[in-house]
Amino acid sequence: MATYHIETYGCTSNRGESRAIERALRDGGHRPADGPADADVAILNSCTVVEKTEQNMLRRAEELDAETAELVVTGCMALAQGEEFREAGIDAEVLHWDEVPSHVLNGECPTHTPDTEPILDGVVGILPIARGCMSNCSYCITKFATGRVDSPSIEENVEKARALVHAGAKEIRVTGQDTGVYGWDTGDRKLPELLDRICDIDGEFRVRLGMANPGGIHGIHERLADVFARNEKLYDFIHAPVQSGSDDVLSDMRRQHRVEKFREVVETLDNRLDHWTLSTDFIVGFPTESDADHERSMDLLREIRPEKINVTRFSKRPGTDAAEMKGLGGTIKKERSKAMSELKMEVVAEAYEAMVGETYEVLVVEEGTGDSVKCRDSAYRQVIVRNAAERGVEVGDFLDVEVTSHNTVYAFGEPVETVEEGVETVENERSSEVDSRSTGSRPPQSSS
Repeated sequence: MATYHIETYGCTSNRGESRAIERALRDGGHRPADGPADADVAILNSCTVVEKTEQNMLRRAEELDAETAELVVTGCMALAQGEEFREAGIDAEVLHWDEVPSHVLNGECPTHTPDTEPILDGVVGILPIARGCMSNCSYCITKFATGRVDSPSIEENVEKARALVHAGAKEIRVTGQDTGVYGWDTGDRKLPELLDRICDIDGEFRVRLGMANPGGIHGIHERLADVFARNEKLYDFIHAPVQSGSDDVLSDMRRQHRVEKFREVVETLDNRLDHWTLSTDFIVGFPTESDADHERSMDLLREIRPEKINVTRFSKRPGTDAAEMKGLGGTIKKERSKAMSELKMEVVAEAYEAMVGETYEVLVVEEGTGDSVKCRDSAYRQVIVRNAAERGVEVGDFLDVEVTSHNTVYAFGEPVETVEEGVETVENERSSEVDSRSTGSRPPQSSS
C-alpha cells in the first residue's frame, strides 16, 4: 500500500479530476499521507490561468520535488506547458490526469471488492465482470484484498450491461483485476463469448475492454482478435501490461508471461485489425533490474511502439516479497524513468501525429476543460473538440471529426458537419443567383 499527497489548484474541473484520481487510488488500496514529506508520491494538479500562476506552479513543483520521493504533475499547465517543468530541472512525471492512477498504482491490479456493482457515471457505465486475480506478482499488494478469481455467469454480466444501456450508458467499460482470466475459475475461458453477447445488446453504444494481463489472454488471443474484428461496438483497444522487456525481471516479478507471449498477442491483433490501440505498462527500477534489463525494456518499447504507455518507478509495498529485496538507488530509478518517459512521449506523439488529416467517427464521452469535450475514436484514441456548445456537440453524441492537430497524448478534431454546412451555405448563395428557369441537380462538390 502506497501513500499519496495531492494538491489541487485552479477551477472546479481540476477539483473534479483530483477527486477521480483519489477515488481510483483508494480503490487500489492506497491511502492519503499527512503531508508531502510522508508520501510515497505527491501529485500536483496544476493551473495555468496567468503568468503569475505559472510561476507559482513551478515554484510549488520545485518544493514538492525536494520534499517527496516521487512527483507527478497533471492539470492544465502540465498539458499546455509540460516542457516548462522539465526545463526548470524539476524531476516529475508530467501526465494527463486520467493517466495518474495507473502510474501511481505501480502496475498493480485495480481493486474490486466482493460488493462492487456496476455504476453509471455520466454516459459511461462501469461493469466489473469478475473479482480476484490468478496472478501472484511479487510486487503487488492488491491481491491480498481481492483473493482468487470469482467469475459470475455470462448471463448475469449481460443483464447488468443491458441495465446500464437502458439507463443511458453510451460507453460500457468492462473491468476486473484481470479481464483475460474471466471464467478461469469455472474451467471455461469465457471472455470472447461475454464480449460478443454484450455487443449484441440493442442500442447505440461502445464497449471498452479493461486490463488483461498478457499471461491471461494468451491462449484466447486469437479468439479475442476475431471478436474485435467482427464487433463494431467494441473499441479496438487492449490494455496488456508487459511491465518489463526482460524475461529475467519478469521471472523475479512472478509475472505469468514472458516477452514472447506478449509479442504473440500484439502480432495477432496487428494481423487482424487495421486501426487499433495497444496500451501497456512498464515498471522501471525493479530491485533486480540491471542496466541490460532496462535496455531490453527500452528496445521492446521501440519495437512494439504502443499508442498508450504507463511508466512507473518501482516502489515497495509492505508485505510483498519484492519489498524484502535490496532496492536500487533513487537516482538510478529516476534516470531510467526519465529515459523511458522521453521515449514514451516520442512514440505516443508519433501515433497521434499520424491521425492528423484523417476523419474518424467518435463518441463524445465527457466534458473537458472550458467549452471542450473529450471523444474517443473506434480505437479509443482521445480526440478533443473545442467550442462544443456553440457547435451543438453534447456528451453522448456520435459524430465524424477531422483531426486537425495533436498535443502528444491526444488529438484535436473539427466536426465534419461544420465544414459541410459551410459548403452548403456557399452553394445555396450561388443557387440564388442562378436564373429561375434553371432546374436539376446541384453541381458536384469540389474535392479540394
